[in-house]
Amino acid sequence: MGTIFAIKHFEIHDGPGVRTTVFFKGCPLRCKWCHNPEGMFREKQLAFRADKCVNCGACQTACTAHGMEDGRHVFDPNRCRACGNCTKNCIGNALTLYGKDVTVSDLLPELLADKTYYDLSGGGVTLSGGEPMLQSDFALDLLQSLKAHGISAALDTCGFASWESLSKLLPFVDCVLFDLKAANDLTHRRLTGQSNRAILENLRALDASGTPLYIRIPYIPTQNDTEIAAIGEILKPLKSIREVKVLPYHALSGSLYAALSMNYPLENNPMPTKEAITDAVSLLREMGLPAVDQKG
Repeated sequence: MGTIFAIKHFEIHDGPGVRTTVFFKGCPLRCKWCHNPEGMFREKQLAFRADKCVNCGACQTACTAHGMEDGRHVFDPNRCRACGNCTKNCIGNALTLYGKDVTVSDLLPELLADKTYYDLSGGGVTLSGGEPMLQSDFALDLLQSLKAHGISAALDTCGFASWESLSKLLPFVDCVLFDLKAANDLTHRRLTGQSNRAILENLRALDASGTPLYIRIPYIPTQNDTEIAAIGEILKPLKSIREVKVLPYHALSGSLYAALSMNYPLENNPMPTKEAITDAVSLLREMGLPAVDQKG
């Protein structure tokens, strides 16, 4: 049994070809800019979007975490058990439960339904998150089943895991999408809450294994924008890199943080300019790396 929070079809940025991406719930990092806050915690979470609420009060009949004051809906997240019963009564779709317990058998029919698109485009299924390695046993079971059905699979990981658990998945993946957020350990700790030492060790071990690597570097002004050259130095000796993609920071998930009653650490952080992303890509290319931006 595993816990996921989304399945997205016809994805083109999560590995080669057309892909279906399974988003695992739970992550060991706490990146300040995380674009998927609903994937941070393994536990299920209820999101309340006040802008969609029609103040009908129907959710009160399902859960005491909901109430009405002066004709308007009031949600108390401290009383929420994340059971999801209230979502069934919400006529405005203001309530969403993130987190679903599934088995491999539950997932396979939906993933196999897109096989024609995988075959025609050289795509497949990508395990993302959150962080799939936080549910490594379930990830392994799913990858083995995909392999048995002739489906190509990719692993999207932050690399913060034991090499023992990561290496067990490699026979069943065709490539790894590897996030690299900072070269300096202190900077990485400040931005994510964890050291990058194990991450870098796993990156080098993955490279030595010959597994095709697609490196993704989030570019966040005032946070890690001075790290690009140092990241390039780490990547230069590696032989299995197929692509290095620079991903521009955006704040589009700010409203989701609010809906989940979570604090958004970078609420007022500036966005990167197109020129800044172009310069970062150019710098990495000058270092001999196959760098591209989000558009490819």
